[in-house]
Amino acid sequence: MAVWLDRNDRVAWVHLDKPETLNALAPDDFAHLAELFDEIARTPSDRAMVIVGEGKAFCAGANLSEVNRDEHVLHLMRRIHAAAANLHKMSKPSIAAVHGVAAGAGANLALGCDLVVATRTASFCQVFVKRGLSPDFGGTWLLPRLVGMQMAKQLAMLGDTVDAETALRIGLVCAVVADDELHSYTDALARRLADGPPIALAQTKQLFGRAATNSFDEQLDAEAAAVAINVATEDCAEGITAFLERRSPVFRGR
Repeated sequence: MAVWLDRNDRVAWVHLDKPETLNALAPDDFAHLAELFDEIARTPSDRAMVIVGEGKAFCAGANLSEVNRDEHVLHLMRRIHAAAANLHKMSKPSIAAVHGVAAGAGANLALGCDLVVATRTASFCQVFVKRGLSPDFGGTWLLPRLVGMQMAKQLAMLGDTVDAETALRIGLVCAVVADDELHSYTDALARRLADGPPIALAQTKQLFGRAATNSFDEQLDAEAAAVAINVATEDCAEGITAFLERRSPVFRGR
């Protein structure tokens, strides 16, 4: 199976597993990815998600050789973009663990996660322009928010490959680690997120999602509303009690 899921200690691990194509995915694979994201979003025991690529790469994007030429382009793109939409609206924290190539839709799949961890040998490329295409999988929404409009246009219009250290410097990734440390580093990060307060983390994601289009006053109102929701939770009471008792809190998502 090209895309599959396993679970370990409240963390859902999504595996991209077509190493013979550097995990370039067919439209049906993207559709399955959308289903997995929806399943994780609806599973209370899944407190965080990690996306990983098997073999030598994270994901080389869409496999154009597996596209059905008889399928209308808009229908095809909607099937592919269902995965991007489900990833974006997921309330649970997500991590992309990137090694090797992340190109095209594969790069934007990684960048659509809340946190991106890359190995020193990882690379990112908005390869679309070199195929006579414009970006997809949310790239034109994600890139300006991550690196600013000028850099976003440069990446998309030139299609240059960005190495891991440059990706860290310009804000595409949050950490760069040795190749043999990717799994352990990402697992520890995912467990920290899984230990966090699910409702507060969901509110935090929602607030950042609104920030780009809200006015400052609207964002203050949204923050106030989120705090009101959080204050009413058992997790908030636990966090305050744990602080006063000088112990680590145990959050249960209530």
